[in-house]
Amino acid sequence: MTEVSSLTGRLLVATPALADPNFDRAVVLLLDHDEEGSLGVVLNRPTPVGVGDILEGWAELTGEPGVVFQGGPVSLDSALGVAVIPGGTNGERAPLGWRRVHGAIGLVDLEAPPELLAPAVGALRIFAGYAGWGPGQLEEELAEGAWYVVESEPGDVSSPEPERLWREVLRRQRSELAMVATYPDDPSLN
Repeated sequence: MTEVSSLTGRLLVATPALADPNFDRAVVLLLDHDEEGSLGVVLNRPTPVGVGDILEGWAELTGEPGVVFQGGPVSLDSALGVAVIPGGTNGERAPLGWRRVHGAIGLVDLEAPPELLAPAVGALRIFAGYAGWGPGQLEEELAEGAWYVVESEPGDVSSPEPERLWREVLRRQRSELAMVATYPDDPSLN
């Protein structure tokens, strides 16, 4: 098997050609990527369910919109917390209940008391489910041109307008990808 270069912490941005409705115009933050597979959360799929409805103690730490996001089609009955800890990149000790994924972005232990993290959290999102790929599966999708791989920014996790995130992430690229942001929702209407 060939060695996998880790994409942990990067964004997968669905190409307009990606046919899977679960990932139409999706922006996925990769939380783990190695030879055993990949795991990420879709950053731009808010649900109508308020965080306080399922994880009351965490509701005050989440930004707008204060809803649970559908992280992907796998394990929709489980929850993941992703938080940005300002200053979390400069070697400081990570707060209890938070595990660094990439830079200032990390996973939250939702079993921990929210008060432990409250002073440190800059942004928090709660996700129901996740997106997962088995060994080599994501690499095959990348080779087929299903995803663009771009750098993440801490603000991507907590975008106040998640429905605009796909276009915003593409628009900030310094390449021809910026033009893809203008791709119409329905090309047949052109």
